[in-house]
Amino acid sequence: MSLLFSASVFPFAGVAGETFAVDSRQISNFKVTSEQSTFGSLEFVGGLVMNSDNAQFGALSSIRFRPDGRHFVGVLDTGHWMTGAIERDSEGRLLGLSSVEISPMVGEGGSTEKTKWLVDAEGLALRDGEIVVGFEQRHRVDVYPDAGFETSPPLRSVPFLIPAGELRRNGGFETVVVAPTSSPLAGAVLVVAERSVDPDGNFLAAILEGPLKGRFTLKRRDRYDATDAAFLPNGDLLLLERRFELSTGIGMRIRRIKGSSIRPGAVVDGEVLLEAGFGAQIDNMEGLDVVVGTDGTPHIIITSDDNHSILERSLMLEFRLNEVDAKSTTN
Repeated sequence: MSLLFSASVFPFAGVAGETFAVDSRQISNFKVTSEQSTFGSLEFVGGLVMNSDNAQFGALSSIRFRPDGRHFVGVLDTGHWMTGAIERDSEGRLLGLSSVEISPMVGEGGSTEKTKWLVDAEGLALRDGEIVVGFEQRHRVDVYPDAGFETSPPLRSVPFLIPAGELRRNGGFETVVVAPTSSPLAGAVLVVAERSVDPDGNFLAAILEGPLKGRFTLKRRDRYDATDAAFLPNGDLLLLERRFELSTGIGMRIRRIKGSSIRPGAVVDGEVLLEAGFGAQIDNMEGLDVVVGTDGTPHIIITSDDNHSILERSLMLEFRLNEVDAKSTTN
């Protein structure tokens, strides 16, 4: 096994809403028994296995990074926010997390809700002073103020265009993403259902606003579920997918969908950039975001939801996309 681990621990204060320690161990190789680092156009940069004495840590459903590529906002499917920053070693690889805080999400009435099916936060997007969150079970898309979101109720809910009766209770809006403002989608919010499908078996999806407002579907393949997505700087969409079956075990896949193909009424599909199974350092992969690295190339950061289970791990993985055309917005 070619794994290099080194521990890093940051300051602790164990009260909700205050910083606490996350113990992070570095992963040097994506494949368990191989030093292979290049997978098509993706290059594995590094990863982390993360643990904490704070019982609320884990269950991370989605993560979004600030423009600096270091600070992040995440949502837990227990109805909590998580904020913090990533730290890197001298070679630029993920080293650990710092300034991590977890706070309960405030509901419409101004109080926190502890009933899980009412606060099952799964999708997350940031844009211009707003944070957009997708919830499943009690399906909704709520908008919070970016400044003060930790203590604020939602400002409003966004109509999600898909009749709630078409959404599976535990298969709703796992993916919430904001398109580039310079693309034909003009900064619109998009949602993709995790496991709710149309009569042809394709994922239900919608553009919630803007000039191309309307419903579309995304081709479902090989019994994978859609768990998150992020746009590349050039306007293409990266879709994270997950599969778990007793016969094959856990699986993860990233598909790239041309941004120009996303429009009302379309059935969109895309090429597979990466697919991995039991022989790779993956788990229940649910979060994906794209940041621009110091080298100017898009970096893809993927996180897992450990479901607060001793059988699962909280992971953070990073890949570099080595393609010139992925850098510029030319949709």
